[in-house]
Amino acid sequence: MMDIETLLLPFRFPFMQNAFYISLLVSVPTALLSAYLVLKGWALMGDAVSHAVLPGIVLAYILQIPLVIGAFAAGMTCALATGYLAANSRVKQDTVMGVVFSGMFGIGIVLYVSITSDAHLDHILFGNMLGVEPHELWTAGLISLAVSAAVILKWKDLLLHSFDPAQARASGLPVGWLHYGLLAALSLTIVATLSAAGLILAIGLLVAPGAIAFLLVRRFSTMLAVSVAVCMASMLSGTYLSFFLDSAPAPTIILVLTALFVAAFVRRLAVARKTSRQAIASSL
Repeated sequence: MMDIETLLLPFRFPFMQNAFYISLLVSVPTALLSAYLVLKGWALMGDAVSHAVLPGIVLAYILQIPLVIGAFAAGMTCALATGYLAANSRVKQDTVMGVVFSGMFGIGIVLYVSITSDAHLDHILFGNMLGVEPHELWTAGLISLAVSAAVILKWKDLLLHSFDPAQARASGLPVGWLHYGLLAALSLTIVATLSAAGLILAIGLLVAPGAIAFLLVRRFSTMLAVSVAVCMASMLSGTYLSFFLDSAPAPTIILVLTALFVAAFVRRLAVARKTSRQAIASSL
């Protein structure tokens, strides 16, 4: 049985404090976007953009410009290319996304191995929460604030656009701005999560919270709140547990989210069976 001093030990180290800070910062925008990605069926789009930012990061390193600029440009290029190819070919959008993001990820790997860099590819792919620096906290904080504010202000318009684009267009909403605004927010959020989860595990933060909330509640406004609570609790608890498990924080967070999803799924099945039995009993 651990005493209080041992339980509070992770909060005494600056690198753990920064890990908790970055968890709080990125949990809100990823959770909010997760609800829309799940509702819109854009889970693969999050995966595509998260992989596609790699060549932008490498090119930004070569050109000696901020990595954030390169990552955002590459993410938007992937999203726009996917939309254009899907609209002008007979190939379905999910197939186009698979081709585009795998191609851009391949370009990023080729570029990375062709240059001499002090940056570790593992940190880019899997994150480095325990090595987060103050400027990365500021970058993540500003992006998180901007994305979260935009999503909260336009949540009803984005909801209608995600649920029924035709009705949104008929209602006079700027469908094009909403579509590309959502893609821009997605790209920016992935940039903000680079230090926390890396490229590969960022997709878990952009899908799992919304999927868990979708299984637990019926109202979308409640779904947004539950998604944020689930993501924030998972990131903080995963980071905390990783200290005692001597594991990397990012995969530990994803495991916590996976466990919560399984629990939510089991609960959903139990509720459905109970409702079914009650309906049968009432009909007799």
